[in-house]
Amino acid sequence: MTALVNLLDLDPAQLTAYCGELGEKPFHAKQLLRWIHQFGAHDFDVMTDLAKSLRDKLAARAFIVPPAVISDHSSSDGTRKWLLDVGQGNAVETVFIPEKNRGTLCISTQAGCAVNCRFCSTGKQGFSRNLSVGAIIGQLWVAESELRKSKGIEPGRRGERQITNVVMMGMGEPLLNYGPTVTALKLMLDDNAYGLSRRRVTLSTSGVVPMIDKLSQDCAVAMAISLHASNDTLRDGLVPLNKKYPLRELMAACKRYLEFAPRDFITFEYCMLDDINDTDVHARELIVLVQGHAGSPAVPCKFNLIPFNPFPESGLKRSKNSRIKTFAQILMDAGIVTTVRKTRGVDIDAACGQLAGEVQDRTRVQERMQKMTEYQQKFGKNFDRIIEVSR
Repeated sequence: MTALVNLLDLDPAQLTAYCGELGEKPFHAKQLLRWIHQFGAHDFDVMTDLAKSLRDKLAARAFIVPPAVISDHSSSDGTRKWLLDVGQGNAVETVFIPEKNRGTLCISTQAGCAVNCRFCSTGKQGFSRNLSVGAIIGQLWVAESELRKSKGIEPGRRGERQITNVVMMGMGEPLLNYGPTVTALKLMLDDNAYGLSRRRVTLSTSGVVPMIDKLSQDCAVAMAISLHASNDTLRDGLVPLNKKYPLRELMAACKRYLEFAPRDFITFEYCMLDDINDTDVHARELIVLVQGHAGSPAVPCKFNLIPFNPFPESGLKRSKNSRIKTFAQILMDAGIVTTVRKTRGVDIDAACGQLAGEVQDRTRVQERMQKMTEYQQKFGKNFDRIIEVSR
């Protein structure tokens, strides 16, 4: 018996090959991409420009089912957070941040995280598993569908894109789930799917050096590095991965990546921790680290300083606003573009480093069963089939 295929798992080349397996022409893959990712369709019957014979084949052998929405919260500042069921008892959180001229979606690539950065609540819950392509790109599919629904746009109809930027800064380390992450990136960039430019898709990594090099060849997008420390001793304690890939190797990888990146700079993310990494000495060490010295060229970059969002298990405190301001000024005086991230979605635990709380609390059986019932009604027979496959 041929295994059923979730078409959300296939990138453009894979979907073309799949159509070939069905005995269909390659151009049908482009049609399917548009229906699935541009129109948000999940029912083959609505794909009216496909021959009925093809729709029948697809209905018998494939399905389109994204992660189920368990909960949906909106912040007072407009930020919106979805808790999504990604199967096998796991859930991830996906956050939409609206701004005046853009809408940014922060998506997850793993359920939990194995990197265990000291200041990140996600790492404290441990690692569950890697997400499939469908679970990664499905977050974008769900968010776009939900946002368009809020605008009164029905599924299967074209509407103005609500999401203009994607950042892989949610739960997990993207480069430790490399294959599915790259496949999802290719879907985001394809003109027949989401059509995002490489400059508007940012992957954030804690510094998996070999995979940074591999990404530069496979699908280079904008790069952000979770740096958070100015020397190896400090970073070893804050970002344990540094013991395997120390700062010298990471900086060298950043320089190599810039040869292929869509932007001419690396963004360094730096979580501001009171009396840990926020002194004037740390700021000056950062300047030397990125601007280089004799025999070591600079890494073109900008710094994004992130006020720490405290959680009980960390034992850490947020840097004082005056300290953050002084720290930023030292970097700017050295000619480094520096911004302080505005904290968004705190009231719904959607701020940077907070994505873990609701994922851990998934014991509300009645609420989840109600959500599953609603989801089954929405996706009909496709839902029943994906449940059978997941078993």
